[in-house]
Amino acid sequence: MFNTWKPMWVVLLEDGIEFYKRKADNSPKGMVPLKGSSINSPCQDFGKRMFVFKLTAAKQQDHFFQAAYLEERDAWVRDIKKAIQCIDGGQRFARKSTRKSVRLPETINLSALYLSMKDPEKGIKELKLEKDKKVFNHCFTGTSVIDWLVSSNSIRNRKEGLMLASSLLSEGYLHPAGDTSKAAAEGLSDTPFLDLSDAYYYFPDSGFFCEGNSSDDDVVMKEEFRGIVVKQGCLLKQGHRRKNWKVRKFVLREDPAYLHYYDPAGGEEPLGAIHLRGCVVTAVEDMPDSKKYDVDNILFEIITANEIHYYLQAASSAERTEWIKAIQAVARTGK
Repeated sequence: MFNTWKPMWVVLLEDGIEFYKRKADNSPKGMVPLKGSSINSPCQDFGKRMFVFKLTAAKQQDHFFQAAYLEERDAWVRDIKKAIQCIDGGQRFARKSTRKSVRLPETINLSALYLSMKDPEKGIKELKLEKDKKVFNHCFTGTSVIDWLVSSNSIRNRKEGLMLASSLLSEGYLHPAGDTSKAAAEGLSDTPFLDLSDAYYYFPDSGFFCEGNSSDDDVVMKEEFRGIVVKQGCLLKQGHRRKNWKVRKFVLREDPAYLHYYDPAGGEEPLGAIHLRGCVVTAVEDMPDSKKYDVDNILFEIITANEIHYYLQAASSAERTEWIKAIQAVARTGK
């Protein structure tokens, strides 16, 4: 058991969790068996650490893990619970580790491949697709991804394409859009990635957005999402009425300059939008009209042109500075 927090590459197996010092390592530093284990989330044992969950092994040994953001923690907790249930029920856990099931040639550079896929001339074409009374903007089908990999000679056949696309999905170079592709990514299909024309995906910084296919759609609202995504991540946001703090996923876009926030647990529609044109964003050190909260060097405020105040908290002082600089740049240049 570690006395300090250390970054590890963690792999979920059918019967346990292995953790490695580095992703490229061949031998794990340790393993936690899942048989007889229990999981606790959210874990409140560490007041200053967010997105922590606790795994208690059969011998009552506690293992603590911290995710980078809320969705990541919830996904790990969901899959670990499923694996424990499968062990208890004598079943086989369906979701296999990417490390064990996907072995890519060492010559493949996912980062370089991602840039080629996004090439405006020779890359995958982003489309506006409709399904289940929803319109998905700036996305593409699973079939088009495999077609592109074949045509670019990145793979020898479609089976290899599924392997490569699954790895791109696992590493965050592709995101699922819509229920079909999301269900597969969550382990409810034979492969995380689907070579199907009705499975939709998008690039994380593409400006993707989904809208309901309704005659009452607000054209102005649609315009908010046309900007290029320049930054995204999870922050704590204070409510305007109850003054409580909740984790929200924020997406910063420029031209037009908007900061949209979402429920990180799911949902493609934003909970709200902050128009940044003409706004003022500053670091602040205390929190008016709220209970005492641990906000040392991580709190900042956005004041819109309409004089609406938004209080946000980053995970660290450095992250706060990054958000402030990004918002200030968008506010100056975006319309």
